[in-house]
Amino acid sequence: MSTAAAGPFAARHLFVGLFDDAALFPPGNAAMIRAVPAHLGYRGSPDADLVGPFLCPASRLDELRDALDDETSLDLVVVVDTGTGGVAGAVAVVAGDDRLELRGLEVPLRAEPDLGAAARRAAAAVLDAVPPDHSTIFVEVPRSESAGAALDVLAEYDLAAKLRTGGADPSAYPTEDEIAEFVVSCLDREIAFKLTAGLHKAVRNTAAETGFEQHGFVNLLLAVSVALAGGDRALVAVELADRDAQAVADRARRLSTDRAAQIRSWLRSVGTCSIREPIDDLVTIGLVPGTASR
Repeated sequence: MSTAAAGPFAARHLFVGLFDDAALFPPGNAAMIRAVPAHLGYRGSPDADLVGPFLCPASRLDELRDALDDETSLDLVVVVDTGTGGVAGAVAVVAGDDRLELRGLEVPLRAEPDLGAAARRAAAAVLDAVPPDHSTIFVEVPRSESAGAALDVLAEYDLAAKLRTGGADPSAYPTEDEIAEFVVSCLDREIAFKLTAGLHKAVRNTAAETGFEQHGFVNLLLAVSVALAGGDRALVAVELADRDAQAVADRARRLSTDRAAQIRSWLRSVGTCSIREPIDDLVTIGLVPGTASR
């Protein structure tokens, strides 16, 4: 039976393992010698349960290994920046190092007119290189009118999808309608997904530093709930657009534990180059306790 959330921090389970550590990637661009100790520090903090795996480009795996001491272990997602031909080598490097546990792969699709064909080539290449009991494979789908064809292929091969939700230019931020289309399209095809970039804040906002319109990760979680309840793209977009932090937080608290688990079974994680910032924002809107509250 579904149980209703209760208490100010009852929604914490909604955020367990949500934040993938993308410190190496723009705009953070952290040095490896700083990013690895920082990640290990997060994993040893009171908020360790909210922190997901460390993301590393395939081209920097040797650098990552050099940054680890012999007693350190690391949950890892490899971002394949070497082309699909480099997948087998990257998987072999991780498999050959007992300190590394492969939790997933992320493979970007090239932006080309026929994304369905691109997705089929990528899927075939990746699955040929990865063992049958593979970790989750996310295929990054560019924003395109043919994105649906790519999602059809991911559903066929039982792969997950990734959408980029921000960047260094305002044009890199999809609209609420675009994200709603992606969310509903993934759920219609029973495809798990993740989102990355521009998700430092819990609630929809205008970034003070840049003036960019940024999406909120709690809005995104609630948008998935709306879609799971049968809401159409328009209703999902309304949820994504809500800037009322208190109202958004209250809706998150009211989610049942069963609904929270359903949401996270589809929206697996968000990538962020700053683990601390989104967690601190959850503290600010009262969804997780601050350090002094523990």
